Amino acid sequence: MSGAALGSLWSRALLASSDSGDAVLCQKLASDPSRPQYHLIPSHNWMNDPNGPIYFKGRYHMFHQYNPRGATWGNMHWAHATSPDMLHWQIEAIAIAPTPGSPDSDGVFSGSAVLDNGKPTVIYTAVAPPSSVGDATLRDGVHTWRETQCLAVAEDNDLHSWKKLSEPVIATAPAGLEVTGFRDPALWREGDNWMLILGSGVRGKGGMILLYTSRDLRHWTYLHPLIEGSPSQSTGVNPVDTGEMWECPDFFPLGNKHVLLISTVGKVRWKVGTYAHQRFTAEKEGVVDWGSYYAAKTMLDAGGRRILWGWIPEARPDADLIAAGWAGAMSLPRVLSLSSQNDLQTEVAPDAGKLRADQSANIDGVRIKDLAAEIDVHLYPKADEFKLRLYSEAGDFVTISCSHQSGSRELRVNTIAAPLPVATGSPVRLHMFLDGSVLEVFANDTVALTARVYQIPSGPLRLKFDGDVKITSLHAWQITPISKDRLTRPFCS
Repeated sequence: MSGAALGSLWSRALLASSDSGDAVLCQKLASDPSRPQYHLIPSHNWMNDPNGPIYFKGRYHMFHQYNPRGATWGNMHWAHATSPDMLHWQIEAIAIAPTPGSPDSDGVFSGSAVLDNGKPTVIYTAVAPPSSVGDATLRDGVHTWRETQCLAVAEDNDLHSWKKLSEPVIATAPAGLEVTGFRDPALWREGDNWMLILGSGVRGKGGMILLYTSRDLRHWTYLHPLIEGSPSQSTGVNPVDTGEMWECPDFFPLGNKHVLLISTVGKVRWKVGTYAHQRFTAEKEGVVDWGSYYAAKTMLDAGGRRILWGWIPEARPDADLIAAGWAGAMSLPRVLSLSSQNDLQTEVAPDAGKLRADQSANIDGVRIKDLAAEIDVHLYPKADEFKLRLYSEAGDFVTISCSHQSGSRELRVNTIAAPLPVATGSPVRLHMFLDGSVLEVFANDTVALTARVYQIPSGPLRLKFDGDVKITSLHAWQITPISKDRLTRPFCS
């Protein structure tokens, strides 16, 4: 659909909203069965990347990319939500907005939060029109922007008010590099110094993570690449789509290794390896989530666990998003660990168990209401293929299957596939979280696949297996919504 057509649709939606009032929109949101009930979502409109998650004075603070003007991407702000437990969220006022005439006049893009002598401080990517052709660092075929890194300091303990520095703390890309992007800072402390990485790439050479150091968060020195990729074999206008740009990096110790996360070519990829002499050498790599999942960001929780967050994009046209009035969700918090073979493992934080309500341990007794459930199945497949179906009287809602493809096993959720490194006859654990149109599926700790399912079942969902499998345990829980009507405050109050 053309931009003009989308603009016309959005104009009509705005007109309808102004004519009928916010109450009509709130009623539509509250009655939308595709809208999640226990994932973090804003009150309405578009959301994307998690930004600056931080635990401060007994509360979790999540910031994320947000468009206050509509349900499609654009006009990026930092929205803000708080929680006592990473599950029950309260929507706060927008934290950081673009300032006209400033380096972030066209958008407040992604970044990170740290405590600087106990003071919450964020560094984020700001975008504005370039002063010359050579100033542009972002060219995706639609936008041409200059990206700089800016800093803001919290002025209150609730993190509601932020004071920006007037000038960027990193104003230009390193000299001599023809970068394909220059954004999404991630920070950590190393001795007496702060370290910062930026997502980037070099034209014709591939993705690259740039490494900087500072004593005070305000004056930065470029060191060298933390790690470099290889030339892309793909062609395209947007370097993120070809792999020539690595965005949304995150870097942290885990076990006795270091982990680098990058987002590129539509997926979040992990690299596990060794960090020495301020350079990272990857030893193993893989995909964090094979489905609708992007721009992952981590934090340490109150107990010191490494928690992973990710943006769950929509998988439907912009016209549908505009009609619905909302787009995007935050994944459930995932705890990261390494396997004995140093593969990255993810599981939904066990804290989510506090949302469980009615339980069934008998497959014939499973009845999932309102598309809100957790299902945990341990099984032994006795053949190459098996299939798990969630269905209602209207037919299949979602199909999760395992099959043998091209010499290896494959997990498939509807049409989305992921490799499943398990031999025929070996045990399989499927742990699933269904919430409206969001389905997060985890298999054997090392495989994750998030699907979007927009079908509306007729009545409660039931569970059935096709194929020769032995179920060793099955638990299905109804999940309690975190609000009484699918609405998050304060918009629908």
